[in-house]
Amino acid sequence: MTAPATVAAELRRRLANAHAPYSKVHVAVAVETAAGALHYGVNVENAAYPQGWCAEASAIGAAVTAGEPALVRVFVASDLPGHIWPCGGCRQKILELARPGCEVVSLSPDGAAETRTIEELLPLAFRLDPTDR
Repeated sequence: MTAPATVAAELRRRLANAHAPYSKVHVAVAVETAAGALHYGVNVENAAYPQGWCAEASAIGAAVTAGEPALVRVFVASDLPGHIWPCGGCRQKILELARPGCEVVSLSPDGAAETRTIEELLPLAFRLDPTDR
């Protein structure tokens, strides 16, 4: 498993790549797969708001494109003070590909990490097959 401090420095660097002209909130995400690879994404806003991409969706797309969809950890960082967590839609996207107990690690700008499982962040989650774990 990758150390949060290692990922935090890379995510801070990638925050500058976010396209956030409307909200001015830059978000960078790394998803760690069961194969041990890290895939990165940033938020990409659009004037037609629903057409933008959250950083989580960008990173998940990169992992799926690489053929590594089994998520074991998700690291989230932004330029806002304190901790930021995935929105509800992204929590559902993470859950779709997460191994049970997948950790979501929120990294504050000062490097502090808080961790929750995806099940904690999305209790009673929607599943097409409720027995699918």
